Amino acid sequence: MKSDDRAARLAGIFFIITFVSAIAGALLYGPVLTDPEYVTGPGADVRVLFGAVCEIVLVITNIGTAIVLFPLLRRHHEAAALGYVAARIMECALIVVGMLSVLAVVTLRQVAASDGDGASYLPVARALVALHDWTFLLGPGFVVGIGNGLLLGFLMYRSGLVPRRLALLGLIGGPLMSVSGVAVLFGAYEQVSVWSGLATLPEILWEASLGIYLAFVGVRGRSAGDASRTVSATPLT
Repeated sequence: MKSDDRAARLAGIFFIITFVSAIAGALLYGPVLTDPEYVTGPGADVRVLFGAVCEIVLVITNIGTAIVLFPLLRRHHEAAALGYVAARIMECALIVVGMLSVLAVVTLRQVAASDGDGASYLPVARALVALHDWTFLLGPGFVVGIGNGLLLGFLMYRSGLVPRRLALLGLIGGPLMSVSGVAVLFGAYEQVSVWSGLATLPEILWEASLGIYLAFVGVRGRSAGDASRTVSATPLT
């Protein structure tokens, strides 16, 4: 169906934008997240605010991928498709909490600059940065593995909308990423480490490959028009 193909291509574009905006946001947030004395210095507030704009774009396109794909995916497994939408919303909620914590640090720095007592704001600023780090771990570091990895990989594998060898990346990479997030949670290794990077790589390849495939190829015709042959509410087994 042409409408299905258009929807898939739009979802692919959204996926690509999520990559660009997520990377840009993380880079622009650098001064707040890496400088423990940020509130006492001159700051780089404009740069950080642009990072927040990137994360707003990220939230919009994240939810956009789920909304655009839902009508296609629900034909093949409605419960899993709904779960994917819910996971995307949860991920975005955590991203927004992290974004607000970073913006709060910017506000503290501006207040500290006006009253000349930045040192008194340091504990609060560091707590807000820690909150951002936790939301990053639980959102992009854990929920993404369940939603964008396991659930979306399952739906794409089951439906055949993309090559199944490609969908296997999601089925493997998603759980691996979530398990790695739990390992970081319990202190097995740092979130920014070789082990974490290796565990996250398959999921990154999955999302990048899926976005490029959908944007430039669309969906495979077999499943886009075979909704009558599927039972939308069948179990995951």
